[in-house]
Amino acid sequence: MIIRDHSQLSDSEFEKKFKEITLKPGLFSHEAHIRLAYIHINKYGLEKAEQNMCKQISAFAAFHGGTGFNTTVTIAATKAVNHFMGKAKTENFYDFIQEFPRLITNFKDLLRQHYGFNVFADEKAKKEFVEPDLAPF
Repeated sequence: MIIRDHSQLSDSEFEKKFKEITLKPGLFSHEAHIRLAYIHINKYGLEKAEQNMCKQISAFAAFHGGTGFNTTVTIAATKAVNHFMGKAKTENFYDFIQEFPRLITNFKDLLRQHYGFNVFADEKAKKEFVEPDLAPF
């Protein structure tokens, strides 16, 4: 079976392939990033999910020659997912993103509500978590 989208994998398969860096890089979209945060929060809680996400995404990016890992964006995304999970009426990821589509469609705007600077380009934000300067998560 040829995997063309992360949604073809069960949560446990997706988590395992990502952790083991056997997931094809083209399958790790923004939606996949949000899904991974959702899985980790459900399984490990917020604090461990943040740690896992940073460790695994950093390793995945490094393995594939990328330099785009951003600690602040990774942790902020995990915190945002956690925030919306606390309001969710749904019990699976795909219903969750239907309930809160802005996590996928307007993620940058969501971050702009918390940060008064471009966290995607900020060198400090790439290396370490920078607390929001406009509104906490």
